[in-house]
Amino acid sequence: MRVHVLQHVPFEGLGSMETWLQDRKALVTWTRFHADERLPEEASAFDLLIILGGPMSIHDEAEHPWLSAEKRFIAEAIQADLSILGICLGAQLIAHVCGARVYLARQKEIGWFPVQAEMTDADHFQFPGQFLAFHWHGETFDLPVGATRLAHSAACENQAFQIGSQVIGLQFHLESTATSIAALIQHAADEIIPDQPGIQSPEEMLEAAADAYADIHAQVQRVLDFLSTQVPQKVL
Repeated sequence: MRVHVLQHVPFEGLGSMETWLQDRKALVTWTRFHADERLPEEASAFDLLIILGGPMSIHDEAEHPWLSAEKRFIAEAIQADLSILGICLGAQLIAHVCGARVYLARQKEIGWFPVQAEMTDADHFQFPGQFLAFHWHGETFDLPVGATRLAHSAACENQAFQIGSQVIGLQFHLESTATSIAALIQHAADEIIPDQPGIQSPEEMLEAAADAYADIHAQVQRVLDFLSTQVPQKVL
């Protein structure tokens, strides 16, 4: 399996997805925008594209000029029928590329909060009825035309979506580990405003039980399993 990862900041990585990729002996390549790395010439060279999160907005092209090239690359990947997983900023980028509006949410979600699944058919990924997920976002998006909503929460109408059979966007973080959450707290501490709705304290975020991590890691593995079986003509 050939997998390419788009990384925006060094403190938001693959998390628990790394184990899934190692178990499948995937050939993983990267574009680390924070290190001024170049995008591949052809999106079609890969089987799976993973677009990670980041603290910037999809609208911050003046500050981060590489966003323009990244958006073009994502559009090419969608046209090439790649399996694609976008997480947080990655989901927002997919929504934007597909013509949907990305904008400030009515409140931030930072911490562990429940997500409610939508009932879907056999052609779409199905989350369990309600589950706890880790969140760190202040923006949200409209559902792209032709997309199917997979999940919502009390604070965010569109928490997850699927386009066709091969593209999934997740506003929340199922890949999070205790180490990755600690890194977010360290590098984005200014976003943790005490006594604000939808924002947990660092202590609350880090006190999550082992079962919480096990549950989200099982869910992200299910998502990756689903995406890796959507292109039967490719050798995965």
